[in-house]
Amino acid sequence: MSPTSDTSATISAIVDINSRLDMPGVLARVAEAAARLTRAPAAAISALDSRGLANRFVCHTTDDALRDAVASLENPHGLIELLPVDSPFLLPDDDAAPSSPAATFREAHPEVRALLGMPVRVGGRVFGHLYAINKPGGFDSIDAHYAAALARASATSIANAQIHEATARRERWLAAGQEITTMMLSGADEEDALALIAQRAREAGRADTCVLVLPSLEERLVIEIADGPGADDLVGTVMPREGRSHTVLTEGMGMIVDSFAQAYTLRVPQLREYGPALYAPMRTGTRGVGVILLLRPAGGEPFEGADLTNAESFASQAAVVLVLAEARHADDVKSLLDERERIARDLHDLAIQQLFATGMRLESARREVAQGASAAAIEETLTTSLDNVDDSVRQIRSIIHNLRDPDADVSLAERLRREASLSRAGLGFAPSLVIEVNGEVLDSESGPDLEDLLDSLVGADMSDDVVAVAREGLANAARHAEASSVQVSIVAISPGAPHAPPGGRIAVQVADDGVGQVADEPHRSGLANLQARARRHRGTFQVNSAPGQGTKIMWQAPLAKLTGSRSAS
Repeated sequence: MSPTSDTSATISAIVDINSRLDMPGVLARVAEAAARLTRAPAAAISALDSRGLANRFVCHTTDDALRDAVASLENPHGLIELLPVDSPFLLPDDDAAPSSPAATFREAHPEVRALLGMPVRVGGRVFGHLYAINKPGGFDSIDAHYAAALARASATSIANAQIHEATARRERWLAAGQEITTMMLSGADEEDALALIAQRAREAGRADTCVLVLPSLEERLVIEIADGPGADDLVGTVMPREGRSHTVLTEGMGMIVDSFAQAYTLRVPQLREYGPALYAPMRTGTRGVGVILLLRPAGGEPFEGADLTNAESFASQAAVVLVLAEARHADDVKSLLDERERIARDLHDLAIQQLFATGMRLESARREVAQGASAAAIEETLTTSLDNVDDSVRQIRSIIHNLRDPDADVSLAERLRREASLSRAGLGFAPSLVIEVNGEVLDSESGPDLEDLLDSLVGADMSDDVVAVAREGLANAARHAEASSVQVSIVAISPGAPHAPPGGRIAVQVADDGVGQVADEPHRSGLANLQARARRHRGTFQVNSAPGQGTKIMWQAPLAKLTGSRSAS
């Protein structure tokens, strides 16, 4: 090739490499350019981890017979000692001393006859090594010059790819944190939230297994939640008081472990089968909520400082969400206790006092009877006592009425619209809601009469169950479905209506177009609750779901038990 064509080829290779942002694509273009510029039949590039071992290795060859030879350079014997840190290396043709690194390399890699090696430096450190092998006639200084130019030019593309990877990694963690926050703000169960924290941390951190180490009795730390391979064997494990978990939670600083499998001292034998690990404390201020522990298999890629930074940020956000949920629960309990105290006070000050006074009057009447009092006097005492009893009954009824759900004065249709509106935060879009009564769709043009008819048919007790079914179906879609649309359908048919089943019927259906649920979905307490609600009304409940085909929840119950012989009019 002429100097002009060589320069043109170099420029073309650099432009080609700079057109990619993903790391695998950049490395593949670098290996291909190295082979083309040096006119070698095979080339490769390795990326080193913090231990100096190749965690990425990309080959390019035009000769399949050389594929194994170039692949053997992923972790070459004796070659690293030969490579300089800032200049090309040409493997000499002459025989080296038997004990030299060159001799060791030739013995371990007999298929590699000629080799050109070049370090690739990014940001002041050696990112990896570029290799070209078995060029007919061997490599010369011109080949070394082009390899060096290619390595320098590739550094910028590799740095950009690293930034791209770091950004994508950070976005995964941010999305996971946002999902946890949305789930808890929608009123999710704390156990479900903890399970989701473990699952999303494992996915975002590219770990095989994630466990949550949480405070237990007697100031112990116990693995209570686990997600990934070997999770069942880890749940219930008590972490030693002098161990890393206690240190991380107490000091509030995360920690990276190179490998549990190679640790000299390990107080938790169950962790011996794992390699790299990362601890991230879940803390809010001075309070420790728990520790997120990410685990990779023995020999796996070590965690980096950026992984720890992202995991610590996610853990802090998860801790805040859990503490807020705990505070909300405590506030609910306080409100309940305050309400109970008010009820007790009302009963004592009103109904009980009046009943006590009535009892005193009746006792007076008994004495009057014993003393031979006139019938008129006794009748007056009894009449007054009965009036007081009636008044006490009214007071007790008033107190009971005040205990009813605030939604009791809101129509069923309005409650369902409210649930659909609240679910938008978790779903990311508005679900479709259709309410149908005796074949007529309830909408803004149907007027209040149709809403009143729906309330009279369903009744207050079953209305709570209908709302619960819709709420659970929407919550499941928000947490698990990854759907783009959700449809909620409520169909009520009154007894005696055309084509109505005996006793009428109320049917609730929630359908999504999401990923579907696997058969061993662990969190099914909500669905079991809906099954129980169906049985209570002599109804049925069914879930149809398959991976990639969405999920459909169907709940129905007869209305006869509540409506009796009332007509729909």
